[in-house]
Amino acid sequence: MDIRSRSGLRPVINVSGTMTSLGASIVGEPVIEAVAQILPQFVEIDDLQKKASTAIAAACGSESGYVTASCSAAITLCIAATMTGDDHGLIEQLPDTTGLRNEVVIQTGHLVNYGAPIDQAIRLAGARVVTVGAATEAHGYQLATAITERTTAALYVVSHHTVQFGMITLEEFIAVAHGKGVPVIVDAASEYDLKRFIEAGADLVLYSAHKFLGGLTAGIVAGTKARVRAAYFQNGGIGRGMKVGKEGIVGAIAALEAWQTRDHVAIRARERGYLTLWREALNRFAGVWAQLDPDPTGNPLDRLKLHIDPQEARITAWDLADALARPQRGGAPVIVRDHEAELHFFFLDPCNLHPGEEQTVLARIVDELEHARSAPQPIVTPFHQRDARHVAGRRNWPD
Repeated sequence: MDIRSRSGLRPVINVSGTMTSLGASIVGEPVIEAVAQILPQFVEIDDLQKKASTAIAAACGSESGYVTASCSAAITLCIAATMTGDDHGLIEQLPDTTGLRNEVVIQTGHLVNYGAPIDQAIRLAGARVVTVGAATEAHGYQLATAITERTTAALYVVSHHTVQFGMITLEEFIAVAHGKGVPVIVDAASEYDLKRFIEAGADLVLYSAHKFLGGLTAGIVAGTKARVRAAYFQNGGIGRGMKVGKEGIVGAIAALEAWQTRDHVAIRARERGYLTLWREALNRFAGVWAQLDPDPTGNPLDRLKLHIDPQEARITAWDLADALARPQRGGAPVIVRDHEAELHFFFLDPCNLHPGEEQTVLARIVDELEHARSAPQPIVTPFHQRDARHVAGRRNWPD
């Protein structure tokens, strides 16, 4: 029995991806070893953060960097930094922004919810959100008009959650903002490319240490020395409640170092093998269409997009996802990437599988599809009922 079973927790299989709600990612052995060594020891955090700055600068091609509690915390603290600079009096004044530039421009199509609304991360600093464009269409001239003498920063979000068409490109966004003298912060929480955004001219770039990097839960801030310093100094203000421990900092350093030597080609080949196995097996079922789907933000990976025709398969995509997550006939709970299930598809992401789990995932899906095919009635529930059930379940926590 592993620690989950001993603690009365479900030993789930994660084919959803690097999701915070599932524990983010598999932490690598070099990170585990480094964290285990620092845990019993004392260290001066300012000095440790200086070491982190060096590691981040080397990995991201930036002047400086530091580690915070999470990428969400990094958004708030970097917004705060653009308002206060390194003025400790202003840092202690927040979230009262009286007398400060306090508006943050962001494209409407980037106002996502990643577990919490991104506009809330902005407002936590005391800033005000100014939206640019419509949900599915934004232009550079709209960004230029939205920027005024009250604008403190422009926030650009790179995520599969954002609208993937009709948005202002990163390059144009940076050019327009810089043309108006406004710094650009890029939320790149789950991105592979650690240098692209700094090279494009972003002033501050934010990553999650606990997603593809495989570190402990933490956020990585990379950028110019002056702006990183101002963000770091927020630890003496609103950032106090978002502080990161020695283990998170050491874990981020170790993860960044391991990233440089990771065999990314071999990992992609293994994942492609899993995807091919699933695609070939599942395309044999009536009402199922499985296809490889490239990552929408350009990360070098694919997922399996599983379309479900409820008439032929006799089950909806969301009912299948729920059945996999809460098996009624035994078997391991399998959590899929189902945030678009109402469109009759979900994804299988292989990046967080342990060896052998790819076969378990396939067996579970086949079992549920065969059960639906032989069930007396089609397993088709209205999507709104599913959504209401999930909300009610969250409201009942911790019962």
